[in-house]
Amino acid sequence: MNGPEIERLIQLLGRLPGLGPRSARRVALHLLKKRETLMQPLGAALADAARAIRACGVCGNLDTIDPCSICADPRRDAGLICVVEDVGDLWAMERGRIYSGRYHVLGGSLSALDGIGPEELNIGSLVRRVAAGGVREVIMATNATVDGQTTAHYLAERLAEHEVPLTRLAHGVPVGGELDWLDDGTLATAFKARRAL
Repeated sequence: MNGPEIERLIQLLGRLPGLGPRSARRVALHLLKKRETLMQPLGAALADAARAIRACGVCGNLDTIDPCSICADPRRDAGLICVVEDVGDLWAMERGRIYSGRYHVLGGSLSALDGIGPEELNIGSLVRRVAAGGVREVIMATNATVDGQTTAHYLAERLAEHEVPLTRLAHGVPVGGELDWLDDGTLATAFKARRAL
């Protein structure tokens, strides 16, 4: 019905989270109607981002510099490491402006059903960061899901020999919830009420 270019655009848009086939068609049509004012600038921004953005070699955050702007900021407390599953979770924490330490992005959570083991996650570099010394606290901010809880307990076991206090976000995070979907107030309350793991 449509040319191959339009169908490819719809298929690619349909891979984005929250967009099914019908939504992808609507977005594609909107982009095509606003080609000069929206589609072309969006295409250029996507190309620029793909070319310039990389993962931080220290924490796994996405930025245009390595180490990222958070790791390179001397005002951030290097003695605090907040462990999150994904960059979206880091962005949620930063949005709330409640934390002034550094981060470690795992790149997901342990999941036997999905075949994600410790080797697939950014765990080894976290252990090396803690083993290097200077870390006063590791804050587990994994999601309050079964996989997030499993990941936090696994990390607690891996870091136990280094005798660094481990804390976990408090119950303000709903069970089954994900950090990226929380409002700033809930996230701030949960962060302030964290407890030992």
